[in-house]
Amino acid sequence: MEELLREMEAYAEKEHVPIINERGRQAFIKIIEECKPRRVLEIGTAIGYSALLMAEHGAEDIHITTLELSEERAALAKAFWRKSPYYDCMELRLGDAGDILARLTPPAGGFDFVFIDAAKGQYVDYFRKVQPLLSKKATIVADNVLFRGYVLGQEKPPRRYKTIVKRLREYLELVQSAPFRTEILSNGDGLAVTHNSEEDVPASIGGGANIITGGSAYLPPR
Repeated sequence: MEELLREMEAYAEKEHVPIINERGRQAFIKIIEECKPRRVLEIGTAIGYSALLMAEHGAEDIHITTLELSEERAALAKAFWRKSPYYDCMELRLGDAGDILARLTPPAGGFDFVFIDAAKGQYVDYFRKVQPLLSKKATIVADNVLFRGYVLGQEKPPRRYKTIVKRLREYLELVQSAPFRTEILSNGDGLAVTHNSEEDVPASIGGGANIITGGSAYLPPR
């Protein structure tokens, strides 16, 4: 697996495909190892890298439903998965994630883990649409929520990033409102780890690595 992951990392760097970076990867793996998810929903497959990380570190009987818009990346993901022991636990749905989520039938008991790593401006929509698909103690992890430091920083984002930053701030406000409990890890480009606060969840997920806030984030004036 290590050789395959290195091959995928080299491809992603060469072809400028965004995958979870090294610092974020270690925190992500810790989260997976602590949650040991069995029924996973991934929004944003890319080349299938994070799906393999979840398959490697999740439950032995893990099944991953992953959504991807690009036919080219979906084909690449499947090609990489065929080189792994986990091809049979992957289910790839091709198309617009928002449309697929609106008609997706969850597994029995619901998804116990969701990883969001797709169009940043759609995170709020994705989050709302996955709610009916979840188990009672599901964990939702969203990547890139700090977006280059602009989301919680004082520095104004460049014009081309303003909408993304605004939408990600809206996402963080949503997931830190009742009944949700969210920790934001500064690893990588920011990981938001969300639980239903009414459920019995770990006091600190991801080994407590670089937690910016476990309650309410500081959001600078718009």
